[in-house]
Amino acid sequence: MSHTALTEQVSRLSDLLNVINLLNWDASTGMPNGASLHRGQQIATLSSLAQNIILSSEFAAALAEEQKNADLTLHQQRSHQALAQAIAHYKKVPASLVIEQAQLVAVAEVAWREARAQNKFHLFQPYLEKIVDLKRRFADAVGYENHPYEALTHEYEPGLTVPALKTLFAQLQQRLLPLVKRVHAAPKPDNAFLHRHFPVAQQRELSTQLAAMIGYDFQRGRLDTTTHPFEISITREDVRITTRFNPQFINAGLFGTLHEAGHAIYEQNVSPALTGTALTLDLFGLYAVAGASYGVHESQSRLWENRVGRSLPFWQNHYATLQHTFPGVLDDISLEQFHRAINRSEPSLIRVEADELTYDFHVMLRVEIEMGLMDGSLRVADLPAFWAEKIQAYLGIKPTTDTDGVLQDIHWSKGMIGAFPTYTLGNVMGSQFMAAAQQQQPSLERELAQGNYAPLKDWLTENILQHGRTYLPHELLQRVTGNGLDATPYLDYLEQKFTTLYPI
Repeated sequence: MSHTALTEQVSRLSDLLNVINLLNWDASTGMPNGASLHRGQQIATLSSLAQNIILSSEFAAALAEEQKNADLTLHQQRSHQALAQAIAHYKKVPASLVIEQAQLVAVAEVAWREARAQNKFHLFQPYLEKIVDLKRRFADAVGYENHPYEALTHEYEPGLTVPALKTLFAQLQQRLLPLVKRVHAAPKPDNAFLHRHFPVAQQRELSTQLAAMIGYDFQRGRLDTTTHPFEISITREDVRITTRFNPQFINAGLFGTLHEAGHAIYEQNVSPALTGTALTLDLFGLYAVAGASYGVHESQSRLWENRVGRSLPFWQNHYATLQHTFPGVLDDISLEQFHRAINRSEPSLIRVEADELTYDFHVMLRVEIEMGLMDGSLRVADLPAFWAEKIQAYLGIKPTTDTDGVLQDIHWSKGMIGAFPTYTLGNVMGSQFMAAAQQQQPSLERELAQGNYAPLKDWLTENILQHGRTYLPHELLQRVTGNGLDATPYLDYLEQKFTTLYPI
C-alpha cells in the first residue's frame, strides 16, 4: 500500500491500539493490583488519543482525498468503509464515555478478581452496576434497531441482530435439549483419572509442544498463566496466549492452551500486507485485532480445541507423548478410555471447562442476562439468584458459590457486554468451515489422522485467516461455505459424535 497521509494516520492509530493491547496483557499477567488505577488512566489517555485521531479534520480530509481515487483495491475500499464508519460512530459517542469506560474497567477487573477470590459478589456489584449504566448510555448514543443489546453486539459481531440470535438459540435448543437428556441418562465414562496429579511444569511442557504442533509460532508468541485464559495480538509478529493450569485436572490447561493457540494462529497468519492498516483494527472497541469478528475468531479456537484437539485421531498420535510427559500417572488408562473421558458430557458449572454438548447453554444463560441488564428487566443485584435459577433450568445444577456462578467470567469486568453470543456463533461457523474444508480437501481426514495439521492450517489461512477484517462475517461465510449462518452442520456433528461415544 502506498505511503499517503491516510496510511500514516492509520499507522499511528494502529501503534496506539497495539500499545493498549500490550498494557492490557500486562495488566492481566504481571501488573501488581495496586497499579490498576494508574493503568486505567494510561489506557484512558491512549484511547482518547485514538479517538482524537479518528475525529480529527486531518483524518477526515486524508480519507476524503483517498476516496476520490477511482482505482482502489478491495483492501483500500474496505479500509475506507471501516474508517468512515468509525468516524460516524465516534461522532455519536462522547469522548468522556470512552475515557470513563477505560478508567472504570481497570479498577473493575481488580474488584472482580478480589470478589472471585473471596467468593463475594457484593464486592463486584457496584462496579458492574456502573458498567451496565455506562453501556446503556452508550447504546442510547449509537442507536439500535430492535433492542439496546444490538448496539453492543455490533462491536463484536457486525450485523448481528437480536431476532437472528433468538432464532439461532431456538434452533439449537430444539435439537440439543433432547440430545442432552438422552446422553445424560446413559452410563457415563469414568473420568476420575483426569483429576490425578499432573505437575504444572510438565503440563506447560506438553501444552507448548501441542500448540506448536498445530501451528502456533513461538518465535512470534509466548505462553503465560492468568486467572482467565486469553489471546492478545500486539502485531502479527507478537501474538501472546495465556492459560491456567490446575495440577489436579489436566483438561483445563491442555484444552485452554489449544483454544487460545487457535485464536493466535488466526492473528499470526493474517496477510503481512494488512499490518498497520484498518483491516487489523477493531475501531469500535479500540483494540488491535485482525479477525473478521469475534465469532469468526471463536470459530478458529473452538475448531482447533474441539474438532481437532478432542478427536480420536489427535490422541492416537499424541496419547503416548502425554503418558510419557507424566510418568506412571496414566499407565493404567487406555487411549479409548482417555478419549471418552475428555469428551464426557455432564452438567457443569464452569463455562470454559464445559463439554461441547452443554457449552452453548452456558452462553445462552449469559446472553439472556445481558439482554435483561440492557433493557432494564433484570437488576445487577438479582444476578446470583437469576443465574442459579437459569443454570438449574438448563442443566439441572446450581452453583454453591458466586465464584463458580456469576463471578466466573472476566468479560463484564472488562466492559465486554455483548461478546458472549460470539462463542456459540464460533461453534456454528467452525463446523461450517470444517465441513467446507473436508469437502474441498478430500485428503484432509487422512492428513489429520497422520498428525499432519499443516493442510488444515493452510486451507484456513487461504480462505479465512489471511483476509483479516476485509470481509464482514456473513460475507466470509458465504464466500467460504456458499451458505449463510446455519447450525445444521454443528448439530449434525454433535449428534454423530455423542451417539457414537454413548450407548444411546
